[in-house]
Amino acid sequence: MTATLGATPTIVLVGHGMVGQRFLEALAARGLTATHRVVVLCEEPRPAYDRVALTSYFSGKTPEDLSMTDMEFIKDHGIELYVGDPAVAVDREARKVTARSGEVYEYDTLVLATGSYPFVPPVPNKDATGCFVYRTIEDLLAIEEYAKTKATTGAVVGGGLLGLEAAGALKGLGVEAHIVEFAPRLMPVQVDDGGGAALLRTIEEMGLSVHTGVGTQEIVVDADGAVTGMKLSDGSELATDMVVFSAGVRPRDQLARDCGLTVGERGGIAVDEQCRTVADPHVFAIGECALASDGRVYGLVAPGYEQAETAAATIAEDEAEFTGADLSTKLKLLGVDVASFGDAHGTAEDCLDVVYSDSRSGLYKKLVIGRDGTLLGGILVGDAEAYGTLKAFTGSVPPVKPESLVLPAGAGESVQLGPTALPDDAIICSCNNVRKGTIREAVTEHNCTTVPEVKKCTKAGSTCGSCVKVLGQLVTAELEASGVEVDKGLCGCFSQTREELYEIVLALRINTYQDLLDRYGRDGARGGDGCEICKPAVASIIASLAPTIGASGYVLEGEQASLQDSNDHFLANLQKNGSYSVVPRIPGGEITPEGLIVIGEIARDFGLYTKITGGQRIDMFGARVEQLPLIWTRLVDAGFESGHAYGKSLRTVKSCVGQTWCRYGVQDSVRMAIDLELRYRGLRSPHKLKSAVSGCARECAEAQSKDFGVIATSNGWNLYVGGNGGATPRHADLLAQDLSDAELIKLIDRFLMFYIRTADRLERTSTWLERIPGGLDHVRDVVVEDSLGICEELESLMTAHVAHYADEWATTINDPEKLARFVSFVNAPDTPDPVVGFVPERDQIKPDLPLLTIGHRPLEGSAQR
Repeated sequence: MTATLGATPTIVLVGHGMVGQRFLEALAARGLTATHRVVVLCEEPRPAYDRVALTSYFSGKTPEDLSMTDMEFIKDHGIELYVGDPAVAVDREARKVTARSGEVYEYDTLVLATGSYPFVPPVPNKDATGCFVYRTIEDLLAIEEYAKTKATTGAVVGGGLLGLEAAGALKGLGVEAHIVEFAPRLMPVQVDDGGGAALLRTIEEMGLSVHTGVGTQEIVVDADGAVTGMKLSDGSELATDMVVFSAGVRPRDQLARDCGLTVGERGGIAVDEQCRTVADPHVFAIGECALASDGRVYGLVAPGYEQAETAAATIAEDEAEFTGADLSTKLKLLGVDVASFGDAHGTAEDCLDVVYSDSRSGLYKKLVIGRDGTLLGGILVGDAEAYGTLKAFTGSVPPVKPESLVLPAGAGESVQLGPTALPDDAIICSCNNVRKGTIREAVTEHNCTTVPEVKKCTKAGSTCGSCVKVLGQLVTAELEASGVEVDKGLCGCFSQTREELYEIVLALRINTYQDLLDRYGRDGARGGDGCEICKPAVASIIASLAPTIGASGYVLEGEQASLQDSNDHFLANLQKNGSYSVVPRIPGGEITPEGLIVIGEIARDFGLYTKITGGQRIDMFGARVEQLPLIWTRLVDAGFESGHAYGKSLRTVKSCVGQTWCRYGVQDSVRMAIDLELRYRGLRSPHKLKSAVSGCARECAEAQSKDFGVIATSNGWNLYVGGNGGATPRHADLLAQDLSDAELIKLIDRFLMFYIRTADRLERTSTWLERIPGGLDHVRDVVVEDSLGICEELESLMTAHVAHYADEWATTINDPEKLARFVSFVNAPDTPDPVVGFVPERDQIKPDLPLLTIGHRPLEGSAQR
């Protein structure tokens, strides 16, 4: 059957990935969908989805979550979308495309957006059972099923972007993962040797094995043809049950080759500056299948979007060209921030490097500077917070010294340049090529007042999302500069900030959420139920002030129970399969043999998975909700209490063994850690709190990466504050030094209560210290010098907390009424949740998660003509 060419010109798009969808949106924006028939032939069984976020599928996202296709958009614009029916032949002379179904479509304009395919090295047995590629949702399904049923060890060939994500996926599936990279470092295109070393250390600490500088020579198989290992180029052999090839991609240009279009020597459909193929003016190529006019095949989504816009503009007879693109990237790989921008490898003549490296923390920052001070490029590993600002300054001379831009906050003369310092032509969103001036215009000329409105107006922040924080800062700054009052309220229910609500609760002794909402909520919120933002925030305020304002300190008492976050609902951490983990408090990491035996017996009797945490505690995973009180009872009877691993409160105070055992120790760090943990246990705060005490300057407890950290000196203790060792590492700042025990505790009391009083919702001390006006100097003035005259009150609040502390587990198990909530089904309290299951792994258990399944969604919105 042939779709006959009629009076309406026809555009046929072959391929419907991210770039193809952007092309359709560009056609619609130029009104071409109203004047043209648009036909889309899609090979995959579903419309365009976010391939950049593919790995998030393993953390719970569904195909619907990943979808980039609004079927209402397809329907409204009369687009004919055919999924699972790719083009198989092109007759350029007759201008016809044949689909796999046998349908033939005539075209006036043909746009090829066929993308790329995974490169599989030509090694023996590369197609054996247990060999996979990592490219589509179907690939992930196949990998997951094999990993779950037939593999305990897996190897990923390739240490680039997708290779690291594939290794992370295997690890998440419970498979021991190896990464094999031929280059001497991971991510060789994006980072240099220094960045690769920092990345390597961090990834190996996650339990992944990395083999660099070696290639795959052969896949070893058994008699049934299934993978059993790999032979490497250095002569070694790696035992593995499965192999995932992620060694790069190649342009999918076979359709173009078959119809006689010009392709590059190393692949890619040759196009000119308008993305029109050099061999045929009626055919365009965009995305990873195109060889651009500068001789490059671009494998990033941002250049593909630019090509899509260029092709659509050209078809609309507007002027546009694509002559090259910025290859800057910012990614979070296995939880590690990695970014590169500009001339990251310093290829320019006479350029200089400014480097900050902290291998212990996995931090590496390099800026490439020209002789005249121009910022040429850079590499950021472990902390890419400044990526948006630095990239925007690329090609210009920054207003501060280069070294101040790479130093971490709190170290030396570090400077945090805000986005308002950027020129209007600075690119804020590289994915969509949106400049700062465009964002400002969205606010001033198009009356956008929120980030979502600006995203919709400019497309900034709508792809990878790495620029959203900068976007928010620019919107706020522009509104304030225009004299518009910016709503800084906590949420839609309260016009006050969290800090203001804290002061109201403290001053007026308001001890219920409903009373606060009815008296101080916005007009439309009073008398209502509140929202999921303000309820846990107010619950935290009330809990932290409970003894002072006359409220119950027990978070599941009365109204408080309905306000809590999910983990607080059952005083335990909810895990991915619906089970819970139990973490008893082990102050300072000190535990007796008898205590270890009790924990071991409980874990054995209840069939729990056990693991030593980074906070010097023992975590027991796999408890059903109805088992929690039984486990707590045995722990409480043995002298344990809640470790508050589930709460926004103090988690742990780590310690080294100090002077008691260590020949370098100068103070008793274990005793101090225990004293601090028992003093601040159960203290509810805007975010979790972590601490550590080191017995000497060797810093074995890593105190400078904690919210408050203590390091022993020969004269007493040094107190550091505002550190963070998580997703955004930050060295803590020295607040005071050579303190006595009493002085140390007094300053920590004041610091914590001042933080709880003034921090925003879900704001760590590291972020708070950088945000609060005056920063560390202001905090020191308030906490040490009592510049505001509130230290007596801060100390009083902490004293009340310490005096009224009660273990939440013990309170629960001693109250039958409170125990009633610990069931899976209220109407069948004796019935366990049948979905919570486990399978064996390494002599323990792991969650038995149902295989991911995908149904083929009918494309009811697709127009048919």
